[in-house]
Amino acid sequence: MSSSPDPARERVATQFFQDTISGLQSALSKLDAGHLEAVVRLAADVQDAWNAGGQLLVCGNGGSASDSQHIVAELVGRFQVDRPGYRAQSLTPNSSILTAVGNDYGFDHIFSRQVEALGRTGDVLLVITTSGNSDNCILAAEAARNLGLKVHGFLGGNGGKLLGMVDSAFLAPADFTPRIQEIHIAMGHLLCQILEEWMNGARC
Repeated sequence: MSSSPDPARERVATQFFQDTISGLQSALSKLDAGHLEAVVRLAADVQDAWNAGGQLLVCGNGGSASDSQHIVAELVGRFQVDRPGYRAQSLTPNSSILTAVGNDYGFDHIFSRQVEALGRTGDVLLVITTSGNSDNCILAAEAARNLGLKVHGFLGGNGGKLLGMVDSAFLAPADFTPRIQEIHIAMGHLLCQILEEWMNGARC
């Protein structure tokens, strides 16, 4: 039987709990029509790509790598609706590709090399980065541009360098990385829900 935490530890946990909830509530309260427009523009480009036989590519580092895989899993599997799988790939799971490219060309090129190999004109690249300054995401965006892909970003802070490089950016209204990541995955779920509805003809 586990023992209860001592009062000092419990006070720390309570304070962190309250800070987490209040910080997230504050950030969520700042979301507005501009944030929705960014997600809708991304969804529209993804639907156009799918309708033309194209795909969505997603990349990010660390927690954002997990987010990229999470979003793709919802699209290839399902979010809320039973339907065919959608064409989406995360550029983060293949350790052999990541280590081969990282070893031969450098870590900054782990995503751009995959964009060059997999991307085609009309596809969509979503870069997820809390700073907007991840070099490997920047190079991926540049490679995508050169190949004629649409490029969108889930960004944080002031948007960093990527803010001026994407067709549209969802800019999480927070500066604290965990809050940015929490909002990013909420918007990833929104993206999946919108796409399922649109692709099933409910709101086309």
